[in-house]
Amino acid sequence: MAYIDYYKILGVDKNATQDDIKKAYRKLARKLHPDLNPDDKEAERQFKELNEANEVLSNPENRAKYDKYGENWKHGEEYEKARQQQQKQYQGENFGGGFSGADFDNGEDFSDFFQSMFGGGGGFGRSSRGSASGKFKGQDVYAELNLSLKDAATTHPQTFEINGKKVRITIPAGVYDGQQIKLKGHGSPGFNGGPNGDLYITFNIPVDPDFERIGDDLKTKVVIDLYTAVLGGGLKVNTLDGSVNLKVKPETQNGVTVRLKGKGFPVYKKEGQFGDLFVTYEVKLPTNLTQKQKELFEQLKNS
Repeated sequence: MAYIDYYKILGVDKNATQDDIKKAYRKLARKLHPDLNPDDKEAERQFKELNEANEVLSNPENRAKYDKYGENWKHGEEYEKARQQQQKQYQGENFGGGFSGADFDNGEDFSDFFQSMFGGGGGFGRSSRGSASGKFKGQDVYAELNLSLKDAATTHPQTFEINGKKVRITIPAGVYDGQQIKLKGHGSPGFNGGPNGDLYITFNIPVDPDFERIGDDLKTKVVIDLYTAVLGGGLKVNTLDGSVNLKVKPETQNGVTVRLKGKGFPVYKKEGQFGDLFVTYEVKLPTNLTQKQKELFEQLKNS
C-alpha cells in the first residue's frame, strides 16, 4: 500500500486539533464536492482522498494508529494481538532476530512485520507447524453523511459508497447533528476468517436558512407589515412539510412569538410525535410614503 499523507491532504500539521481537522475537511469538501465539479475526474479523485483522510484523522483512535504505524495503520490492532499471542505461544523460543515487541515500540520500521503477516510471505503469519495465527476482527470504518434539515425530518433510504462497496440504510426521522450510528459487519473484512469490522456513520446537518432547531422544536421568523400588525389579519407560514394559515391578532408588537403545537421536528424513533414550531413576528415599517400617507400618520400621532 502506497503511503498517503493524510495531514497533507487536509492541509493541517500533525499537531492539529480535532476541531482544526473538522474545519479543514468541511472547507475542502465544499470545494471538491462532485456536485460542484461535474465530470472533473481530478476533483473526484481528490474528494475521495479527502474523505479517506477525514475518516482516519477525525477518529482519535484511528489517528493514533496512523501516527504510529503509517501506511499499515489498518493492521495496527492485528499486530498488537498477534504480538501478544505469539509472545505467549513461543515464549522462550528464538525467532532468529528476537521478535520482542519492544523493538517495534521504540519506533523501528513495522514494514517487515506487516509484510510477513499480511503480505502472504509466510514468516510470522504462521507458526513453524503451519497452523493459523488466529482470527482477527476487521478494521472499523468511520464515515460522515451530510443531511439537510428537511432530509433529517423524514424517514428515507440512503445509499452511499464505503471502500468501494455500496451500503444502503434507512435513516429514521429525527436524527440530530453529530449523531453516530453503528452498522455491524459493514467495516473492513476480517483476517484469517475473523468477523468484519463495523461501520460508524456520523450525521452532519448544516444550519438551515429558514429554521433553527432546538431539540425537537423549531424556530422561525416571519415578516409582517405594519398594517397587519396594527389591524390584524391572515398570514401563511411555511413549515418543514408545507404551510399553515396563521391569524395575526390586532396590535401585535414587533418580536412577539407564537407557538404552533406539533409543527416542529419529529421526535427520534417515536412515530407520530413532534416538537413545536415557534414563530416570531418581525414588523416591517412602510417606506416611500406619499405626502397624504404622512399626513394620516400625523393625524394618528396627534389624535
